[in-house]
Amino acid sequence: MQAKKFTYFKVLLIAINLIAVLFVTAFIYITTQKICNNFIAREFLGSVSALPWKPYVNIYLSVGLFGILILTFIVREFIYPNNGRIVYLTLLIDFILSIVIVSVLNFNYNGILFLVIANIIAYTKGTRGKYVLMFISVLSIVITDYEMLSINFRLYSINDYISFYDAMTQQYLLGFYNIVVSTNILIFIVYCIYVIQNQRGTIDEVNSLYEQLRKANEDLQKANEQLKEYSRLMEKMGETKERNRLAREIHDTIGHTLTGISAGIDACITMVEKNPQETKKQLEMISKVTREGINEIRRSVNKLRPDALERLNLESAIHQMIIETELMTNTHVYFETDVNLHFAPDEEDAIYRVIQESLTNAIRHGKASQIWVNIKSGEGEIILTVRDNGIGCKDMKKGFGTRHIMERIKMLNGTVEFDGTNGFTVTARIPIRWGEEYD
Repeated sequence: MQAKKFTYFKVLLIAINLIAVLFVTAFIYITTQKICNNFIAREFLGSVSALPWKPYVNIYLSVGLFGILILTFIVREFIYPNNGRIVYLTLLIDFILSIVIVSVLNFNYNGILFLVIANIIAYTKGTRGKYVLMFISVLSIVITDYEMLSINFRLYSINDYISFYDAMTQQYLLGFYNIVVSTNILIFIVYCIYVIQNQRGTIDEVNSLYEQLRKANEDLQKANEQLKEYSRLMEKMGETKERNRLAREIHDTIGHTLTGISAGIDACITMVEKNPQETKKQLEMISKVTREGINEIRRSVNKLRPDALERLNLESAIHQMIIETELMTNTHVYFETDVNLHFAPDEEDAIYRVIQESLTNAIRHGKASQIWVNIKSGEGEIILTVRDNGIGCKDMKKGFGTRHIMERIKMLNGTVEFDGTNGFTVTARIPIRWGEEYD
């Protein structure tokens, strides 16, 4: 009966480690494919220090090595359980396989070494030999720690791949990964307590081992918190740097253009009565400089466009947004339009952002399960309506989301209305410069 319980613990440890190894390798492979399919590989390369070599090979290699590890377990547990040489040989093979698997995972997961320690506790007889082997295994866990190795070596991190997804998906992925790691440690602790109590009959070793693991877990949590804080700091620094760069670019463009206009107008005032013809030429030059300045400002502002509008036209970008929304939530979004959605960049940006913000508000605040988006043409304008079947809001207070919508529509001399009596409805009327071109 005791032997069966030990076997159950070992099988459980093997299963949880197999899940962890498959998650790391498969997740990195799938995310790599998504990055390539979304054509943002160059942007991703700039944010990481290293990349895995052929992620799909890592899957096959990890599974193959783990299969050999399972085979050594079967040999040791069921075929030659009483053969000391074979037991020690298979334990050595387990240790080497585990180190190789950790290396294939680029040290993003080293919990498989707890499986090696568990086998050493269960199978080794002599006290001295047991503690020597345990010391080597524990030392291996410390040496293969990602945080320590990444200081001196260029390693790819699973956190970089998790950060590719949106905030909600990141929480689910980190939650699942941390649950697998914590479950592995928890099973290992329970297993160690069970083995030590049965073999030694003392509680001292249990308390000592538990304290060591508790401290190690605390250190791991502290390191994880520090890593998260560092990641947040780097993200803020990146945002600030990009904001300052765009602000400088726009400031320099506007300053240069306005300075030229001011100087030209002063010259016109001086010679308007003496030489009207030269004044006319000067005014034409001022007009040319003004147009060039407007184009420069537009080029700077266009860098703030949503990524989807950089790669797709407006209608395709809206469809992609709807597909992503439906995939990430339980909300169905219906889209209809009788308009050829080809406008000036600032108009397309406003339409896209208003729909995006309205979908977000409907899901986050309105708890909507269905949303209808309609764009139709009017006299010199388009009418954009976003309606949902959510809880509505009779006493609506203008928050950042609705204020942001109003600001965008106001910049285009449009109007927007909100109705929260039956679900929630956003109705925006946007004057459109149909076919108008700017020099």
